[in-house]
Amino acid sequence: MVFAIDEINREQTILPNLTLGIQIYDTCSSDKKAIEGTRQMLTGEGRPTLNYRCKSPSPLTAIIGESSSTISMSIARLLGLYRCPQISYDSTSPLLNNKNEFPSFFRTIPSDDSQAQLFHYMKGLRFKNKMGEEIIFDEYGNPPAAYDIINWQRKHDGTIHYVTVGSFDTRQPKGQELHINRSALSWARQGKEAPRSACSESCFPGYYKAGRRGQPACCYDCLPCSEGEVSEGRDSSKCWPCPSDQWPNERRSNCVPKRLEVLSYNYTLGATLCATIILCSLITIILLIIFIKFQDTPIVKANNRNLTYLLLVSLVLSFLCSLLFIGEPQPISCLLRQTAFGILFALCVSCILAKTIMVIIAFNATKPDSHMRRWLGPRVPMVTVSLCTVIQVLICATWLVLCPPFPEKNMKMKTGTIILQCNECSVIAMWCMLGYMGLLAFISFVVAFLARNLPDSFNEAKWITFSMLVFLSVWLSFIPGYLSTQGKYMVAVEVFGIICSCAGIVVCIFLPKCYIILLRPELNTREHLLGK
Repeated sequence: MVFAIDEINREQTILPNLTLGIQIYDTCSSDKKAIEGTRQMLTGEGRPTLNYRCKSPSPLTAIIGESSSTISMSIARLLGLYRCPQISYDSTSPLLNNKNEFPSFFRTIPSDDSQAQLFHYMKGLRFKNKMGEEIIFDEYGNPPAAYDIINWQRKHDGTIHYVTVGSFDTRQPKGQELHINRSALSWARQGKEAPRSACSESCFPGYYKAGRRGQPACCYDCLPCSEGEVSEGRDSSKCWPCPSDQWPNERRSNCVPKRLEVLSYNYTLGATLCATIILCSLITIILLIIFIKFQDTPIVKANNRNLTYLLLVSLVLSFLCSLLFIGEPQPISCLLRQTAFGILFALCVSCILAKTIMVIIAFNATKPDSHMRRWLGPRVPMVTVSLCTVIQVLICATWLVLCPPFPEKNMKMKTGTIILQCNECSVIAMWCMLGYMGLLAFISFVVAFLARNLPDSFNEAKWITFSMLVFLSVWLSFIPGYLSTQGKYMVAVEVFGIICSCAGIVVCIFLPKCYIILLRPELNTREHLLGK
């Protein structure tokens, strides 16, 4: 401090026409000595007289306290009574470093006009020290802050060395004030890596900090966020749930839109089913054209042409109605797809039942004195088809009136997936529709099975039995498959069931007839049908 004062007084360019003085008292690390010295500086030499200034030197500007906070606080309390500022000073830091710089004082509040000699002259002051470095005082009279950063390094022999490893200089351009030579740093145990300030590693996004019981706050475990939750930043204290239409990414660091799932034409499964439906529909239409073209041949006449045409048309419509199950559900498609499927299938099975009944009536009508002849004609099959179909229509109409199906986004069935589906609204109504359709198929199967051995060269009951056996097998296997799948695969199972059951009817009932019509026309005669 004495050296710094002498340097300031010797250099006339720093404080021209001003001379700084200094009084030094040893506190001897004693509160009593510190207070005595302070009173002497305030009142003068000799025995101090409080509230009087017995000495007439230059005004006292400030008092620099000791490094010990206990003693400095005692001094500060006394100085506060006299409104005299105190400047804190840490004796463990050198006042002057190897650059011969002046110590940086804290800003003080002058207690009188004379103190206001000092700060007025130091405002905006600029000069160069002996090292050629420019010193600039700011508008408050404060000098620049320039410090060396010292690293205490213990050598192998146990001695401590002070190594300059960097600097902090406010005179440097903004952003370059701090400079540290990391390679010169030496940490505990002569390590080059900086010690960690926490006993746990930082938690990455997707994890949260869980404190360890009975340990400091810096000790924690990084636990992954729960399903459906994310943590975006590092060292998150908790995780946050994603919105209902979003889901965490793989790292659980942020929320992303959920994947949409629907049996669409744009995917392989939907496109394959669509192509199969169209192909089967075209084949059925071709069969209808063939039967219309050869409507006057015995084999077409013998099997009730009107029922055959109606059955083929209903099969085409049944194939096409399965297209309503493919694509994004819409209000109209959800209303129509199950009901249209149920009514059309009931129509198909009703036609088959009517054909079977007509086979039995036709056989018994040939017996002498048979009363079955009066049932021959179009009335019985039309009544059978109408009655059986109307019952299904009433079931479906009740369903639509009381609880119509509607499209919905199912976010709970699959994790991270939004399933676009039709909510059937009433499971009871749906199973009533399917149950009635199964009942018709079972009755048709039983009737055809009982009539399979009737003596006829071309007994259609045999092929009806096979077709109903395929129909029942498909739908009996459909039930567990439908209940065990989810999302688009559940819809695909139902579409597959529609295709297979319709294709079974076409193959078992109509392909044998087409074989005779197109490839074996010699068998398409009245003599062959009636037998020898």
